[in-house]
Amino acid sequence: MATALLTGAVEAPVAQAVDAKALPKPLPQALSNALPMALPSVDMEATIKAAQIDPRRPDNTLTPGAKASVLLVEQALRDRQLLDAKWVDGYFGTTTIAAFAKYQESLGYSGLDATGLPGKTSLTKLGTGRYTVTRILEPGARVSSDGFTINTRTQKMLAEAERLLGRDLVLSQGSYNPGGDPTSAGTHDGGGVVDISVDGMSAATRTTVARALRQVGFAAWVRNPDQGDWPWHIHAAAISDTDLSSQAQHQTGDYYLGLNGLADHGPDDGPKVTIRTWEEYQRS
Repeated sequence: MATALLTGAVEAPVAQAVDAKALPKPLPQALSNALPMALPSVDMEATIKAAQIDPRRPDNTLTPGAKASVLLVEQALRDRQLLDAKWVDGYFGTTTIAAFAKYQESLGYSGLDATGLPGKTSLTKLGTGRYTVTRILEPGARVSSDGFTINTRTQKMLAEAERLLGRDLVLSQGSYNPGGDPTSAGTHDGGGVVDISVDGMSAATRTTVARALRQVGFAAWVRNPDQGDWPWHIHAAAISDTDLSSQAQHQTGDYYLGLNGLADHGPDDGPKVTIRTWEEYQRS
């Protein structure tokens, strides 16, 4: 049986009248003005990175991605009469470090907690009513590893390096060890810094271990007796650990600038990798 084919124009949909009463009405001006404005945000990861690198720069180059956050911090310091207006420039240099240290001291902090490197609490308090804090960094609780004290952030980083290497790493010095080893020049006084034994490792293996440590977010170097009064070992400082001592902060900043983290400010002599923090490594 033949099937009839219907032809002709397709019927256009009928336009429906819009009921003006159904449209949302604008808020009264007075009510609109009363709504709270969203606060800008300070990226803590970017701010801490700038606070490590900028003081070590030979010029006033800004740390990429940090300017907006650093400006908010500097403006808050300025308004507390801790930083002169001419230094509100998005550059977290030595003057801003000193101003932030004064703010930390005003909160009752001292020593390791008042180095000028922002911590979660001080950064958040400074921004009360001014900004919120995103991508928060915390070192975590202190724990024991190989008989030494480290924090949980460092512990996780070491565990991931061991996973990449397929071998265990043995510490020869931990963190939070003020005055424990004079040859360390204060780098182990705070958190995030460890020395790793290289006993029984070949030169190639030492380099491989240093590379894995760098991949997960450490500024790591193979140290030898020709460089100082110490045995062969690997020195590793966890980038952006907010418990870093001032001396360790200098090392992580130098690492970003292609230096060896020693007093001679020599060129970096370690394996080349893309520099990442632990948090950036986890997101990669």
